[in-house]
Amino acid sequence: MPLSSSIAQTATRRIAVVSTSRADYGHLFWVLRALNERPEVDLRIVATGAHLSPGFGHTVDAFAADGFDLEAAPESLLDSDSDVGMAKTIGVGALSLADLFGTLRPDLLLLIADRYEMLAPAAVALALRIPIAHIEGGDVSEGAIDDAVRNALTKMAHLHFVPTATARRRVLAMGEADWRVQVSGAPSLDHLVRSTLPERADLERRLVLPLDPAPLVVAMHPVTLAADETADARALLTALENVDRPIVFCYPNADTGYARIVAATRAFCGDGPDRRLVTNLAHLDYWALLRNAAALVGNSSSGIMESPSLELPCVNIGMRQEQRERAANIIDCAGEPGAIRAAIERALDPAFRAGLAGMTNPYGDGTAGETIARVLAETPIDETLRIKRALPLTDTDPPAFVQ
Repeated sequence: MPLSSSIAQTATRRIAVVSTSRADYGHLFWVLRALNERPEVDLRIVATGAHLSPGFGHTVDAFAADGFDLEAAPESLLDSDSDVGMAKTIGVGALSLADLFGTLRPDLLLLIADRYEMLAPAAVALALRIPIAHIEGGDVSEGAIDDAVRNALTKMAHLHFVPTATARRRVLAMGEADWRVQVSGAPSLDHLVRSTLPERADLERRLVLPLDPAPLVVAMHPVTLAADETADARALLTALENVDRPIVFCYPNADTGYARIVAATRAFCGDGPDRRLVTNLAHLDYWALLRNAAALVGNSSSGIMESPSLELPCVNIGMRQEQRERAANIIDCAGEPGAIRAAIERALDPAFRAGLAGMTNPYGDGTAGETIARVLAETPIDETLRIKRALPLTDTDPPAFVQ
């Protein structure tokens, strides 16, 4: 079943999109813009999760500031900083969204990436027989529960917008039909092509921090599959003690251990004039900060997917992003202070950065939003889409795994 303009339908389709944090909203921005410009699409945006939390900057306000109308903004995030709180957040989200989607009855639900909160809208849509489209399936991050969430969303979804050709092969290997899987690239990269980034002086004013010399940008999250979710973050703070340049810390995700990372980071920053912990960095400010940075340090998917487009050295710490596709700018290191210090020294070596000139980002070229909107607007929403067929088994299937 090809996905082309020849299968376009004239009927308006109601597409619901769920965003749970400032991070995924930044990824979805140009997808939402492209969908909003399509007359055949009735776009309904739902903000939940960390968007409603004052502790995470109450980022739900960003939608109206950017000209988007919200269909609803149900509370779901429990402020408990525990794995039980994460599990209950999924349950609260499912309860709220069941009532919402039961009334709204969208023709299609669009979800992105691998956050545990996304299990709630996916489960509700499955029960209500609402087809799901999923962005960024087929990637790998073996050191976090995100990996299992991403794969679960892939099997629950009916359309897939994957970031790379390798990711497409993984989704196909999971038994998804060829016509359902589209290589779109990562939509966050659209900002570099379509958005106007703030000038350095404006960014310095908002951060109240000089960016000369170029800062280190730190994006460090809890490692949700580790016995100690914050060990890598503590090692990083130790490694950064003698760094003689500005350091900007981005707020961690709402995963178990985030409050401990925030507390330790605040203590590290103290009243220092060249250290900042930013609760909510707008997505264009974040891109502008990376453009003016010396290196990105931490364990965020942003380092893997986005920093290559800026030819920015990136130190990736520990196992959180294990097995994800990497570009030449990624420097992997263990989560211990000596290894982190050595990796940062390499990242700051002018010769290393000079060697990144002309590099290619495997995660796309900044045109994902239009591709995703076109396919969502043109794909017939019928029984062919809703009913997924199992692939037949063959004699060449791999043998059972032996321990």
